Amino acid sequence: MEDKTKSIASRIEWCLRQKMQACAQLEREGWQAEEQGLRDALFNRNHTNQYQHCPPGVFGRYVIGLQDGQALIHAAAVDQHFATPAHRTHV
Repeated sequence: MEDKTKSIASRIEWCLRQKMQACAQLEREGWQAEEQGLRDALFNRNHTNQYQHCPPGVFGRYVIGLQDGQALIHAAAVDQHFATPAHRTHV
C-alpha cells in the first residue's frame, strides 16, 4: 500500500503550498484542517469532534480531507487486491 502513502503525501504537500499562499486567516485554517484530515485518515484517526466547533468552512475542509484520505486508502487496497495474482487450486 505504498501508493496510498504517496498519494496522500502528495495531497498533504499540496495543502501546505496552498496554506502558504493563502491571504486570509480563515483560508489558512481551512487548508490546515484539510491537511489534518488527510493525516488522520492515513493514521486511522478521527478528530471530527474537535473540528465541530470551528467555523463551518474549516470543519468542512477537515471532513473533506478525512473522507478523501479514506477514499485514497480504500482505492489503494482495491488496486492491490486485484493486482495480486489469485492462487486457486483446480479440482
